[in-house]
Amino acid sequence: MSHSVDAVVLDIEGTTSATGFVVDVLYPYARERFRALVAERSAEPEVAGALARIRAELGEPDAGPARIEQALNDWLDEDRKVTPLKTLQGVLWAEGFARGELVSHFYGDVVPALRRWHAAGVRLYVYSSGSVAAQRAWFGHSPEGDLRDLVTGWYDTANAGPKQAAGSFRAIAADTGIPPARLLFLSDRPGELDAARAADWRTVAVRRPGEPYYEKGPGGHAQAGTFADIDVVGSGT
Repeated sequence: MSHSVDAVVLDIEGTTSATGFVVDVLYPYARERFRALVAERSAEPEVAGALARIRAELGEPDAGPARIEQALNDWLDEDRKVTPLKTLQGVLWAEGFARGELVSHFYGDVVPALRRWHAAGVRLYVYSSGSVAAQRAWFGHSPEGDLRDLVTGWYDTANAGPKQAAGSFRAIAADTGIPPARLLFLSDRPGELDAARAADWRTVAVRRPGEPYYEKGPGGHAQAGTFADIDVVGSGT
């Protein structure tokens, strides 16, 4: 099926990139560094804001470093999409990428498709539960180099809202200025795709064997096994 759209909005984990890499490499990297981040860098504005949100989430305004570290690790174990957790992960991952300690993962079919769509005049956006800082670091330190120039804009749960809420997709459409029917969302999670469809977006379920949501099926959405199977046509082509 061909999709004539003005923009493609990309999920990362399970869609452009392997969930296993995030779980097996990035999560442990952050977990090992939470204690020092919370204890030694609480005066930094981004860290301080995240710590305040963690205390609010816990309902414990006086929570100290040990309690906050415990909460972060508990949320990580539960794979909770909690915004301050994602913020602190993003801080640590961005630094790890900048130091060359981390290199991101992309499925082999993804980058050629992104370059092809971009060359055809299709705008590319990212919408991930990971923070914008983490997204930019991810695309900036790929095995194929810096891919950030391919991306027009970045959205996360802080600046757009929860990924399974139709209102978040309406907010993104309004921010981009693109009519919902001209936006295509690619994700592996049926709940996210349902939310996008409820906001009148086009959707494709990316279904890769071995990814956590593969067995759930496409949930009534168009589906593709790889990005090579997705025919995107820009409005000017």
